[in-house]
Amino acid sequence: MSRLSVSELTISVTLSLILFTGTCRTKKTWPRTFSQEELKKRLSPIQFHVTQERGTESAFRGEYTDHKEEGTYSCVVCGAPLFRSETKFDSGSGWPSFYDLVKEESVTATDDFSYGMHRVEINCSQCGSHLGHLFDDGPKPTGKRYCINSASLGFQPKDAPSASSHPSSGEGAEAGAGGSSGGKIEL
Repeated sequence: MSRLSVSELTISVTLSLILFTGTCRTKKTWPRTFSQEELKKRLSPIQFHVTQERGTESAFRGEYTDHKEEGTYSCVVCGAPLFRSETKFDSGSGWPSFYDLVKEESVTATDDFSYGMHRVEINCSQCGSHLGHLFDDGPKPTGKRYCINSASLGFQPKDAPSASSHPSSGEGAEAGAGGSSGGKIEL
């Protein structure tokens, strides 16, 4: 039986801890960033916990679990479109479930080894907010189940006017509905 060196043992223990806790995550620079202070002011406590602290809302309690209206579900933090209502289905899991994305680049998938199991975590590809997890037990045609926390979602009804103002990091926020005309209404 060979003996491990101290450095080999350290690496082995570190890798075991990473696999068990899921705490080793590569830091990614996201296209849209927001300060923690801004998000704490703008988001509800459950929205902040889910999107920024990788939390999970209680099953069957989320705002969009039984939601049936037609439209588009977006990231509650940055407003990026994620899912269309026609891809939503009742998985029986207690969380909103979708079988497809608005576009493939809408989310980023990362291995998650938390709680002693392997799952695929889904994050908004624009701001990195935690959305939920992806499973391979969804309906046809994709066979995917994007199991998403309601607290990480916003909703734009199908017949509502297109909203061009998404949450921002402060730049240009003062333009609002008045555009760049300094708040004056152009006739």
